[in-house]
Amino acid sequence: MTYVVTDNCIRCKYMDCVEVCPVDCFYEGENMLVIHPDECIDCGVCEPECPAEAIKPDTEPGLESWVKLNGDYARTWPNITIKRDPPDDAKEFDGKTGKLETYFSPEPGEGD
Repeated sequence: MTYVVTDNCIRCKYMDCVEVCPVDCFYEGENMLVIHPDECIDCGVCEPECPAEAIKPDTEPGLESWVKLNGDYARTWPNITIKRDPPDDAKEFDGKTGKLETYFSPEPGEGD
């Protein structure tokens, strides 16, 4: 089992999870984070830290596409180990549906 970042992270990109990860397995895109599935140790400390509740165990049904997205982008986006401020409009996007199709960016973020 591993954890995955899902739809609600898009345009929210709270970084509370990054700060608590003991193995630094988060990677940063322009407007969301992902977890590297080969680096995650399944400790679960990140899941309750996410204000947007965007982190889920990969054992939940229907997350197959998110497992793939996390794995694919974790291999190309830069590693992030420090918490930065979320986007100014993060609260406006928290809870919106259909964010993958409408707002997802494949561009990398800044990283550390």
